[in-house]
Amino acid sequence: MGLKILLLSDTHAYIDEKILKYVKEADEVWHAGDIGDLKVTDAIEQHTKLRAVYGNIDSHEIRSCFPLHQQFKIDNLKVWMTHIGGYPKRYNPQIKPQLEANPPDVFICGHSHILKVMHDNKLKLLHLNPGAVGKHGFHQKRTMLRFQINHSKIENLEVVDFGNRGAIS
Repeated sequence: MGLKILLLSDTHAYIDEKILKYVKEADEVWHAGDIGDLKVTDAIEQHTKLRAVYGNIDSHEIRSCFPLHQQFKIDNLKVWMTHIGGYPKRYNPQIKPQLEANPPDVFICGHSHILKVMHDNKLKLLHLNPGAVGKHGFHQKRTMLRFQINHSKIENLEVVDFGNRGAIS
């Protein structure tokens, strides 16, 4: 059984018991920016370890607590998480040279509110964007990703789909 990771982004100050149910099951939560309010990260940190980056909507207070980029190694897997990263063939021009010079095994970003799981064959990395789990934005569905890291590999990757953003459940 590997390390259980919950990956989310674009909470835009929204957290509820349905999200926290998954937080409680995770060994670590990774938040790819647009936190919106420290109450979100405070709630997560009450239950598990958190790694987060700030996003373009985040205040100076949030930016003083979290970096723009998180680059780390976990179970020998190189991870780079940032908020505005783009995706294969359309990476953010500000980070593209560094990304190409030293690609991670896993590149994570948020911002687009669009769930994407893609392999970049050129850079030999896995690109993950969990979509948006908050209730504010232009996205139709609220999504997160969860997976396990086991022997330097991502396994059991699954989408947590909360359905339409405006749906009451």
